[in-house]
Amino acid sequence: MDLRTERALVAYVRQELSAPATAILGYAEMLIDDAAQTGREQFSDDLRRILEASQALHRLILNLLDPVTTRRSDGCADLTELRRTLRHDLRTPINAITGYAEMLREDAADANAETFVADLDRLLKEASLLLARIDGLVTFSVGDGSLSEEAARISLGAGAPTGMVDRLLKEVRPVTANEADLRAVSPSRILVVDDNASNRDLLSRRLKRQGHTILQAEDGTRALDVVEQEPFDLILLDLMMPGLSGYDVLLRLKGNPRFRDLPVIMISALSELDSIVRCIEAGADDYITKPFDPTLLRARVGASLERKRLHDQVVAQAADLAKQAADLAGWNKTLEQRVADQLAELERAGRMRRFLSPQIADLVLSSGDDRILESHRRAITVVFCDLRGFTAFSETAAPEEVMSVLREYHKVLGSLIHKHGGTVERFTGDGIMVFFNDPVPCPDPSLRAAQMAVEMREQVRGLVAEWLRHGYELGFGIGIAHGYATLGPIGFEGRLDYGAVGTVVNLAARLCAEARAGQILVDPKVHAAIEALTDFEPTGELVLKGLQRPVPTYNVLSIRS
Repeated sequence: MDLRTERALVAYVRQELSAPATAILGYAEMLIDDAAQTGREQFSDDLRRILEASQALHRLILNLLDPVTTRRSDGCADLTELRRTLRHDLRTPINAITGYAEMLREDAADANAETFVADLDRLLKEASLLLARIDGLVTFSVGDGSLSEEAARISLGAGAPTGMVDRLLKEVRPVTANEADLRAVSPSRILVVDDNASNRDLLSRRLKRQGHTILQAEDGTRALDVVEQEPFDLILLDLMMPGLSGYDVLLRLKGNPRFRDLPVIMISALSELDSIVRCIEAGADDYITKPFDPTLLRARVGASLERKRLHDQVVAQAADLAKQAADLAGWNKTLEQRVADQLAELERAGRMRRFLSPQIADLVLSSGDDRILESHRRAITVVFCDLRGFTAFSETAAPEEVMSVLREYHKVLGSLIHKHGGTVERFTGDGIMVFFNDPVPCPDPSLRAAQMAVEMREQVRGLVAEWLRHGYELGFGIGIAHGYATLGPIGFEGRLDYGAVGTVVNLAARLCAEARAGQILVDPKVHAAIEALTDFEPTGELVLKGLQRPVPTYNVLSIRS
């Protein structure tokens, strides 16, 4: 038999013998821990003896199946030495284990320590299994005196599963590295996969003591089914299993994008470098050989889970960054639209404030409805005012003097227009047209117009006195009329004003032209609307340009308080 075949067969035999031996050692360690935690010190001595015998048994099994120590000079396994060890050396610690365990079980039963009784029963069951496998190995047909392939197929307890050795022979070969993502997830749920029930039980109980949630699978096929159905943070995977081997399970997991980042720790009796390298290259995160130290197991499980936790953290942060980038892009787009909307709103507000008082402009803007500015017909009160003698003054005065007078004049009148809520239709040098009751309707538009006009006359009177000191002979006249007009935007694209067109506009302009300095001339409609609150003097009927009949007019003297 060549060396490759022998190594595969020896590994299988070691697996079959070390599995129950590992279980015995595990139960012994847990029983000692339980005795210390529950205060059953009377069990400690016997348990210590069982543990020492279990440790000795492990050492013997490992030495027994070490290819270096069991090979003859011709390179084959020394079966004579192997039989002697199986018949005598292994039975000594096994007898000690079973002897102490049986006595201790009786003591535990008497003390009503049911947990101890259950674990001792499990320990004794594993010892019986180990003895049965040893007996099977001792009685196989030797043939030519070398460890043959048939030897691995003899009945060792449950027997060697069909095809196990064939698969082992195929797997012991050079392998190439594949792309394995060895990152890990945060600790929580662990899947223990092993065809040996005792191994699964021991691993599960140890890990549960560390606070983990444990699920079990008895073979590779079941493991893959469970992984498809349940989320896990780590898999402890036995390498040598009947049917689908642990190595096959590992390859399938790492070949599936869903489970590529799921950490896997391989557990096996195979300690050869080729086996370890093969599993690591296939994507395993770690490799622990049986029997394993509980402290080492805890450390390696913790390290794998920590790596996975960090990986998940990085993935989550990357997802957060991607979401933040998407949100930022959305916010930027929204911000750009908001800026554009605000600029349009500012432009719209600027247009409105050119001809509306701030109060009315703000009301229109806040309503968000521009339809009130569309062309329509409404009754309004129109006010025209200008300076008497301004044409002659502007022809003789310096341009700077003319502009200074206009600035003072417009400043005074502008504040009063805003105060009374008038709508400015136009500025034409010294002439100003204002109307009331549009675009926002207001009560008593004629009274508002008259109140504004009286205050304008008083304010401009002070300016006229100051101008006279500088030699500027100027006066101030106002005309007011009430009637229907057509209102809406007037102008062209890029330059629109809100204006009024109709006979009432012409009438107010003619009244203003006829008014002497200090006069506020109103038509009959305005007079009728404000007569009860205003002092008047009749100024007779005036024949006005563009009007067919004379118009009775009145001069507003004051507004009654």
